[in-house]
Amino acid sequence: MISALLLIIIYISFISLGLPDSLLGSAWPSMYESLSVPLHYAGFISMIIAGGTVISSICSERIIRRFGTGPVTAFSVLMTAASLLAFSFSHHFLLLCFCAIPLGLGAGSVDAALNNYIALYYKAKHINWLHCFWGIGASLGPLIIAAFLLKSSSWRGGYRSIGIIQCLLVFKLFAALPLWKKEASEKAGQKTKRGLTVPALIAKAGVKPVMASFFCYCTIETITGLWGSSYLVSVRNVEAHIAASWIALYYIGITAGRFIAGFVSIKAGNRVMIRGGQCLIACGIVLWLLPLESAAVALHAFFTIGRGCAPIFPS
Repeated sequence: MISALLLIIIYISFISLGLPDSLLGSAWPSMYESLSVPLHYAGFISMIIAGGTVISSICSERIIRRFGTGPVTAFSVLMTAASLLAFSFSHHFLLLCFCAIPLGLGAGSVDAALNNYIALYYKAKHINWLHCFWGIGASLGPLIIAAFLLKSSSWRGGYRSIGIIQCLLVFKLFAALPLWKKEASEKAGQKTKRGLTVPALIAKAGVKPVMASFFCYCTIETITGLWGSSYLVSVRNVEAHIAASWIALYYIGITAGRFIAGFVSIKAGNRVMIRGGQCLIACGIVLWLLPLESAAVALHAFFTIGRGCAPIFPS
């Protein structure tokens, strides 16, 4: 019973993890104008968030071992909630850069803690479905931004609303901490996969090409999510609120693909899942590069790239 409740909490936590990830790209066509900064400055904020994620991921093993998965998850979501609320009140680019630091640190800790927990105690299909729930959050983010852009032409309300949603989740996560303690005591005697040192991990066959593939995958996912909306506004002449809603289709592609991948992964191996995803991404990129004026082609390209991204991260 406790395991089932914790699994529900973990799934809901991954919705919250996805919510902030799609906000910057979908809101940026309006953000950079209100902040009076060049278009390319979104890259600086994205790099700061990514840097925080890298640092917290590297430190996650020690932090989780010291404090436990439950407290790390609750405190990390608290950091992301505070960062999103601070974003909504920021009127200067440098302040946004400062707020991006805890946003990246919190996101990396949640990601590492929950992925590790699921990998240790649950079947592989849950990894795909877990990231499917991340896609639900990532799909909702641009739609919320689009609604506020249409209503008030301001991106701040979208950030503020999602920050409040994160705060509500924080209360639930802290209330659920006793469940994590009970679960930890029950699993104390269970054998889990023994961790490897970094040199031993890199020495294993297949790890280096997997790392290279994952690097390329993250590049494609980040570029599409960060610059897709700006591309639609600047190149395809789409209005900002429409572009924000359209970029949600990219994340919907990821969500739908990961839901299906959860079933396919029961029979197919990781190698098949990854190669199939790469082929779909290639098809989406070809569609994106076609010299056609129709915005619908770009829309279909986003959805295809999202479906291709779906199985790679979990696999």
